[in-house]
Parts: sequence; structure tokens; C-alpha cells
Amino acid sequence: MHCINRLTQVGVFVIAWLAVLGHAQNTPNSHVRQSGSAFLSSDLLNLQNDEFTNPALLWVDRGEALWFNNCSQCHPKALALAGAVVAYPVWRKSLDRASGQLVNLEDQITSCISRNTRTQPNIESNEVLSLSAYLSSLAKGLKVQVIQPSETFAKQEWQAFLDRGANLYTTRIGRMNLSCTQCHDGKVGIALRAELISPGFLTGFPIYRQSWQTLGSTDRRLRACYSGVQARIPTPAHTDLRSLELFLKIRSEGMTWEGPSIRR
Repeated sequence: MHCINRLTQVGVFVIAWLAVLGHAQNTPNSHVRQSGSAFLSSDLLNLQNDEFTNPALLWVDRGEALWFNNCSQCHPKALALAGAVVAYPVWRKSLDRASGQLVNLEDQITSCISRNTRTQPNIESNEVLSLSAYLSSLAKGLKVQVIQPSETFAKQEWQAFLDRGANLYTTRIGRMNLSCTQCHDGKVGIALRAELISPGFLTGFPIYRQSWQTLGSTDRRLRACYSGVQARIPTPAHTDLRSLELFLKIRSEGMTWEGPSIRR
């Protein structure tokens, strides 16, 4: 209910999603407020919950070591940042232009690394994903809660990003002429290539996908969806990807953050 109350306040395009949500709630295969973990096979779910064999924990352990060696001087208490994980992406004022931009967790990590080392790591690099996985693991069990900026100008820009994300979510794209909502609201629980379609929520990233054989960010997962419907794939860190991430995070408000997750 909290999520729906927030959604009714955040833009005209969200109303379209609420209409889809209302329809989905009246269908027998509705799983509207379940995370993707609810659709894992028992083997994958057991693997995700295993503190010894979960492959994502390799990145968590490396991230903890990186944090201790490189980040702890500025941020001695990593646990204090756990609340920020469930709030990303956030609006930040740009230094090189008048308008602001959305920044997600990996963006923030790359910014910190760049500022301190004068290098610009890729958001899918092992270093960035390891730090992201470590921070994500610290936020496990918290409720997703997006932070809306308080300043009028920032709030207007943030709203525009959110509306853009909602519009992208409901717009058909690609050669397959599909929208996000058609699969992740209308086809939830239906098998696609031996995998059950899960709802469009963000409750546990980065993810270890067996098909990737590695860890990947929200950015990579969204780009993979563009590829899946045979649409033009946005460049990494594109504004559209951040806008979609914001909309999906708003949809997920009030749900429990699961930390780094496993998917097929």
C-alpha cells in the first residue's frame, strides 16, 4: 500500500502502470509484490541462500577487502552506508552542466574511484561490482525507500526522470514490439526459455546470472532486456537506463532488499 501511495504522487505515466497493476491483481497468476527470488527453482534458491557456495559471495568478500584497503579511511563505517543502497538512484547536480543527473550505486563507486585514482573504471569491472556487492550485502533486510530531492528545481528534474522511466516501461520497442509491462506485469509466472518471468522489481542487485557466469549490475540486466526484444541497446549508464532504474525502484518501495542475488 505504501508503494501505491507513493506512485500516485509521482507522475502521469505512473497511472498507466497502476492500471496494469489493477488488472494483474484480478488475474489468477498475479505475483505483483514478489521479488524475482520467488520464481527461482529450489536448487537456485538454495544456492542463493547458502553462505558457503553462493558464487556472488566471491565478489562480496573481494569488495570487503577492497573497502578495508581503499575506502575505509574516508568511510570507516561501511554499515552506515547501507541505507543509501536501497535509496539509489538519486538526483545529483552536475558539475559540467546546469541540469542534474541520476546517479546509481555503481556510478557513485566509479566517481569515488576516479576522484581518488584519476582513472575511470568501467561500471562492470570486477572492482566496481565487488564494492557494489559488498555494500548491497550490508543492506540486506532493509526496506527499499527512494529519496526524492527537496529543492524545487531538483524535484522537477527528478520527476521528469521518473516520468521518463514510467514511459519507457510501458512503451513497445524493438523488432518484437514488446514493452516491459507486457512481460513483467502481464506474463508473470509464465515460462520463457525454461525460466519463469518475474515481476519488474529491483530488490537484489548486483546479480549473478548463470547464463553470464559472472556478476552483473542493474545496468547490464536492463541492457540485456533491450537485446532480448531486439531493440537498440542504450550505451552503459545511459539516462534512459537510470530513468528505468528509478521507476523500478519506486515500484519496489516497501519490499525487502535481498542483497546480491542469483538468477538463471
